[in-house]
Amino acid sequence: MTHPTHHGDETNRRQFLAQAAGLAAGSALWGWMPTPGQAMGDLKPHFQPRAQRAIWLFQSGGPSQIDLFDPKPLLQQRHGEELPASIRMGQRLTAMSGNQSSLPLVGSPFQFAAHGDSGAQFSELLPHTAGIADKLCIVRSLHTRAINHDPAITFVQTGSEIAGRPSIGAWLSYGLGAGNPDLPASIAMVTQNKSGQPLYARLWGAGFLPSQHQGIQFRPGKDPVLFLKDPDGLSRVMRRQMLDALLELHRLKAGQDDSDVTSANTRNELAWRMQSSIPEVADLSDEPEEVFELYGPDSRTPGTYANNCILARRLAERGVRFTQLFHQGWDQHGNLPGALRTQCRETDQASAALVIDLERRGLLDDTLVIWGGEFGRTSYCQGKLTPQGFGRDHHPRCFTMWMAGGGVNEGLTYGSTDDLGYNITDNPMDVHDLQATILHILGIDHERLTYKFQGRRYRLTDVHGKVIEALLG
Repeated sequence: MTHPTHHGDETNRRQFLAQAAGLAAGSALWGWMPTPGQAMGDLKPHFQPRAQRAIWLFQSGGPSQIDLFDPKPLLQQRHGEELPASIRMGQRLTAMSGNQSSLPLVGSPFQFAAHGDSGAQFSELLPHTAGIADKLCIVRSLHTRAINHDPAITFVQTGSEIAGRPSIGAWLSYGLGAGNPDLPASIAMVTQNKSGQPLYARLWGAGFLPSQHQGIQFRPGKDPVLFLKDPDGLSRVMRRQMLDALLELHRLKAGQDDSDVTSANTRNELAWRMQSSIPEVADLSDEPEEVFELYGPDSRTPGTYANNCILARRLAERGVRFTQLFHQGWDQHGNLPGALRTQCRETDQASAALVIDLERRGLLDDTLVIWGGEFGRTSYCQGKLTPQGFGRDHHPRCFTMWMAGGGVNEGLTYGSTDDLGYNITDNPMDVHDLQATILHILGIDHERLTYKFQGRRYRLTDVHGKVIEALLG
């Protein structure tokens, strides 16, 4: 048996429920104060942050810590000898060197020296970075569970070796919001014309977070952000009218997939504002000559690492929350001596210049700068060891990163590795610890920044990670 329904009453009921659902979904996304275990959505730090923004100079491929930051005199003495079983301890190797009948140790061909009051050791390949030694907090004891590039870089960027999780930039956007309403909270730049392991948009993607937290890739040239310009024949007035009409349609649809609607409106409005803000920030014509001299001879060329470093500083000045520069080419399985020289020539001066530039503009104290890749390189040779050259395989057991600014402990070298540079001997630091510490510096408790997806609450550090207090000044 059916009962008649008054059409007007049913419409009003639908509207009421839709509006109520819309308010609930909107508050879930934007405004409610979290209780323990819930997602942080109030866009405020959990505590006083040390830094307002971060710049990660990501060296994709795995820089050789043994040839850059972590000198091993004993390794020099035992050059050509077999890797002792007591050092390897049965640890897994990649398929690229696991089938070698011999694993000869190989010392670094580069000279090391102590620099600054801290006495930090740097290779001759990094003269500019060595010049800011007392500004750096160097971590020699990082380790990761991943042994190949794709899972390792995904793990560093998202907290999981499996693709699909939000990137660290997306988590910061979700937890803290954008520092500038006219620019994205998270921006990625990839050095142009570099080869190496592929980089994917998911490394700065939103994963299962609302899509407005997706990082935006900047590209060199006239269109730094693809599809941002209006098509020919469409005026700014017409575009504004279209957005206003679309917003009104979305309001009428309130309650139906409301989070998607809110996210779409947010993206549309940001794109509108970016049509003015992006050309301004990407235009380096107002930079004085001495800036280009500071960053090096490549800095005038769009798409180079040095040019991207200047853009990173300009984005920091404008309040962008998280900027990443990806520089490929560190995967040196062969011809390491020559290839490593090239990599350092492309990155050393500009990396140091960014720290110097931020400091002289009063931005370094509240900007965290991070330098490093997804893992390190082995102390044994991959392939045949010859007087002319050698290669090093992937090494997840220990690798080095440095940080500057953002209240880190300047002049500190944290952690140590054994005499052959194979295992950590003091103060091990997991990738999840690194992520927890970065979030802490930006005012976020990594255990409280969560998002519910498919029935469970996720966080960047999963169920791991601890803040390394010794790194904080």
